[in-house]
Amino acid sequence: MTEDTGPAWSLFRGDGVSRPVTRMPEAPPWRRFGHTAGEGPPVHPYRLGPDEADIVNAALHLRRPLLITGKPGTGKSSLAHALAHELGLGEVLHWPINSRSTLQAALYRYDAIGRLRESARPAGQDAGTDAAPGRFVHLGPVGTALVPGDLPRVLLVDELDKGDIDLPNDLLTVFEDGFFDIPELARNGEDTAAGPPPAEVTVRPADPDGPPVVVRAGRITCTEFPVVVITSNGEREFPPAFLRRCLRLDLPEPDRDRLLEIIDAHLGSEVLEGAAALVNDFVARRAEGELATDQLLNAVFLRHGGIPADRGHIHRAVLRSLGEGG
Repeated sequence: MTEDTGPAWSLFRGDGVSRPVTRMPEAPPWRRFGHTAGEGPPVHPYRLGPDEADIVNAALHLRRPLLITGKPGTGKSSLAHALAHELGLGEVLHWPINSRSTLQAALYRYDAIGRLRESARPAGQDAGTDAAPGRFVHLGPVGTALVPGDLPRVLLVDELDKGDIDLPNDLLTVFEDGFFDIPELARNGEDTAAGPPPAEVTVRPADPDGPPVVVRAGRITCTEFPVVVITSNGEREFPPAFLRRCLRLDLPEPDRDRLLEIIDAHLGSEVLEGAAALVNDFVARRAEGELATDQLLNAVFLRHGGIPADRGHIHRAVLRSLGEGG
């Protein structure tokens, strides 16, 4: 095997020759992983204009969901993480929406089969703690967000417009009531061979390392309404009843000055001078086709990291319009 003595850029050369690497080059700040359990993922700098920040603050004071619309790459989902970071509200509870998403699954999951197996144990056999009803209930992101506490949790409902047409109204009911019931744990629930459900049951939250949650009489009621950030790509309209209970924020595409601020925040001021031409090119390309801000960050990172100047095809690939076919 041959050592890699070529340029640092050419990790892979496509010539069939083995050149083992001893370590990978430094990753972009937004693509670094392996955080310690309990610390949460790394938080990247986030820049928002004062007018947009005012809308966010209004939602916080009113305890209303924040419905964010905007083109891909404008920072809709990142705003939830920025809120959790700046307010010290812990890790974001993330609910990514697709066409099969249901509110029931986002509130809690109940392992009815496992519960049935426990109830079918022979009479007199000690099931121990394994038979506790809460062992068969696992809260989802929305259910965990409604757990009572001194401070709210941040809940990110990502791309709600991809979900079923009834999902916004389903969410509306829970967000208006601030509670939900787990019938399987309610005292008036159906008794099983293991006996009636107890008044208090401990269940698991959505956080892998989160503390157990005590459910009383089968109901979870929030004491502080969660900070709810709902994102939408504008693929369809939402019902008026849902919209009037949200504060809407449309994130604009960042202009040239804001783009330079974003680059400075993510990559440092030392790259700004070399990034000016890339920013101008990005703005011009964005006027002709859909581009996301993180594409610009990728291009600046590669250019600052030593991408050969004669590799224009790489630059074109990184800044390829999102509307182009595959």
